Amino acid sequence: MTTLRPITEQAAPAWKRQAERGSQCVIRFMVWLSLLAGRRLSRVVVYGIAAYFFLFGGAARQASKNYLRRALGRPASPWHGFRHVLYFATVVHDRVYFLKGCFSLFDIQTHGNENFIRDRERGVPLLLLGAHLGSFEVLRAMGESTGFQVSMLMYEENAAKLNATLAALNPRPAPRIIPLQRIDAMLTAQQDLAAGRVLGMLADRRLAQEPAASLEFLGTLAAFPRNPFRLASILKCKVYFMVGLYLGGNRYEINFASLADFSGTSPDQESRSERDARIVAAQCAYVAALERFTRMAIFNWFNFFDFWNDSQASG
Repeated sequence: MTTLRPITEQAAPAWKRQAERGSQCVIRFMVWLSLLAGRRLSRVVVYGIAAYFFLFGGAARQASKNYLRRALGRPASPWHGFRHVLYFATVVHDRVYFLKGCFSLFDIQTHGNENFIRDRERGVPLLLLGAHLGSFEVLRAMGESTGFQVSMLMYEENAAKLNATLAALNPRPAPRIIPLQRIDAMLTAQQDLAAGRVLGMLADRRLAQEPAASLEFLGTLAAFPRNPFRLASILKCKVYFMVGLYLGGNRYEINFASLADFSGTSPDQESRSERDARIVAAQCAYVAALERFTRMAIFNWFNFFDFWNDSQASG
């Protein structure tokens, strides 16, 4: 049975402590090469980068090995480990093309989005919750074809250099980001919802003192932040899980799954205990969806740190 309990750890989680890999010059070189040579030729360099980090990225390689053992149910081979890193390198590489709007380079299939499109057309406030699983940028391809825009709520620090480089070199408007650390984040999110934008957020990593719940994921308890679901309740959003899975070659698959509906509710319609129960249920549905899609595409898991021990609830 899934269990929930608060987390009060003071130390910064590993994903926050982990230094971003790759220098600014290397990133700029890869963006330049990708746009000059095209995706097919520049992927040769991506294989080399993946091989380098597989051979010399000690802590990340060990975290990958531990994760793959859980996902596969058996020890991972070196080929599994290299493929895991290669998928991550490929998705990062493809960000250049998604941000530039080169969607025709890819074969993108979408599943389970019918209710999401219907809700958007009806003007329902929508929150898309993703994870460090696959590509969130591939959603822009669907947005281009169906006419909606996403505002991302996120902690910017861990990928600041990559985001700054892509934004500087991308001739199209950069994705709209609402920094969660700012005092006006909630007001900005409300304004974007009122303007018809969809909110997006990754809900698998937490900050050290952020309220979190311990839930079973791939057979072991891990901590997941509670705030994304509280945010959905406050903003009265309908919540969908969204993931863009990389399937190899130039193939991506966008999947949607409905998690919860906080729209149309007001504080006087339910007690605090009822609201808290709905938040818990939404978070459990999120983790269940995350595990289902992780098992569908195991090499798309891009948390290269000790996810379970780092986020394990204490006490």
